Amino acid sequence: MRVALLFTDGVGIGARDPEVNPLARGDYLLSQFDDGSGSALAGGALIPIDPTFGMPGRPQSASNQTALLTGLPAPRLLGRHVLGYPDAPLLALLREHSLVKRLVARGRRATFANGYPIAYLRALGLPHQGSGEPEFEIPARARRRLRPSATTAAFAAAGVPLRTLDELRAGEALAPDVTGAHGRTRGLSVPGRTPAEAAEVFWRIAGPMDFTLFEHFAADEAGHAQDAGAATEALATFDAFARAVVAARPPEVRVLVTSDHGNVEDLRSRNHTRAQVPLLAFPPLPAAVRPQTVAEVGQLWFDEADAGA
Repeated sequence: MRVALLFTDGVGIGARDPEVNPLARGDYLLSQFDDGSGSALAGGALIPIDPTFGMPGRPQSASNQTALLTGLPAPRLLGRHVLGYPDAPLLALLREHSLVKRLVARGRRATFANGYPIAYLRALGLPHQGSGEPEFEIPARARRRLRPSATTAAFAAAGVPLRTLDELRAGEALAPDVTGAHGRTRGLSVPGRTPAEAAEVFWRIAGPMDFTLFEHFAADEAGHAQDAGAATEALATFDAFARAVVAARPPEVRVLVTSDHGNVEDLRSRNHTRAQVPLLAFPPLPAAVRPQTVAEVGQLWFDEADAGA
């Protein structure tokens, strides 16, 4: 089965308490709660996933996203959680064990739907489509601090060209916040799209692919800021997009929606949580397939995308 993975950073399964959990203030696909209640998933099913790998401390983006993209228990292998961007050991894991790399080596087709500024991609030496002029200049001091994300590193390991803002403007890439509003506030020339329009672009990108990834991180940013308004906006936008993607799902494609760790489900703290994270599958997974960890979710999407349509 071909796979479309909608990854949203920092969304856990928390308490059904609207005072602390913005997911309890709306009827979102990701409004799933630790008492077993939650929004109905017509045509889909929920599996709670452990993001901790049995390690002490709070799960972090770099190590758990590496787990999702390699199928390996990265925090256990390193003996620690790694926040933010992958460090040298995680980058080594991604270069060697990227599931995207394995998929492409087997003759399957994979793509990352997000569009990036050319200046960012060139500064990091990441493969990309197009050869246009950079949208802005990155000062030398800032370039030295730049790091690839786990997602860009996983696709770069496979030699898959990353999409640029030129592709975004041409309707061949997506803004990470879905609508493009965030980029426009930073002075970037990107089109505004509704979630429904973004879903149409997503399926245009995913049409010939065995595996398509979209990454959304606005909810995690809102959780760190403890900003209830921004959290509600991010969750509502992602939900409208995800629902539109699921509604247009071709029968031979499985849509997976998941996260790397909790955060936004508990605005009492700006830190990540140890809460389970949701894995939503449309259509539901076979009864015998029950991934338990973020790494096992990685192995799941690889196995299904490797099997093809």
